[in-house]
Amino acid sequence: MYLFLKQAISPFFRLLLSALLVLLACLPAVAAETTYHSITTDQLKNMMDTTTSMAIIDARTPEEYTVAHLHNAINVPEKGIEKAVAQLPVDKNALLVLYCNGIKCGKSKRVAAKLELMGYSNFVIYSEGIPVWEERDLPLVKGPGYGKKIETSKLKPAELAALIKSAKGDYVLVDVRDDMEFAEGHIPSAVNMPTEKLAALSEKLPKEKKIIVYCNTGSRSYLGYKKLVGLAYPHIYQTLFAEWKEAGLPVEK
Repeated sequence: MYLFLKQAISPFFRLLLSALLVLLACLPAVAAETTYHSITTDQLKNMMDTTTSMAIIDARTPEEYTVAHLHNAINVPEKGIEKAVAQLPVDKNALLVLYCNGIKCGKSKRVAAKLELMGYSNFVIYSEGIPVWEERDLPLVKGPGYGKKIETSKLKPAELAALIKSAKGDYVLVDVRDDMEFAEGHIPSAVNMPTEKLAALSEKLPKEKKIIVYCNTGSRSYLGYKKLVGLAYPHIYQTLFAEWKEAGLPVEK
């Protein structure tokens, strides 16, 4: 009798164990597919202007938050989230609006997922984030480090020409001048994204590639460079159209 039960139960438990393992393997994929409702810059501004009851959460690092953040935003970073939760509404059904560094930034969604595990249930993501808010010249709380000058990584005309000639496709060359200037003449392979729209258009720029920005003499491409730093692009370079032309390199129209 014992042997019979042992033979009958063992296959059952093996099957149950296999099913549990399959379920556990699927859990990360399910979590990764969690989606949250997204709002635009105009929608968030309207909510703020009409005093919609909500808690605005800056999901970036404390250092980024100190440089600049939206008015009344609470800093709830991914690391150290447990300490920051004390600032959140007691009501777990309260509306939480989360933002970070633009379209490709995943911090706000990851923080939302952690807050969901803590019992919060009402989320929206301001996916355009602080780069577009800043680009639209909307109100910010600015810290002492705001506007601090940074050093850019520069590419000489010969280096850029060699990169274009290699045809590896591991870069995106961005002309940040206006569309009329671009039409009059630009560096071959360049795409046109004016500085004042760069953050809003950044979804088109892959983070795994080198992003090279240029204008005529450097002022607008410097601003574009700073925006890309804020958007957390890891490989950014600056070059100058004036130097490209001085080197006698080809110009497309």
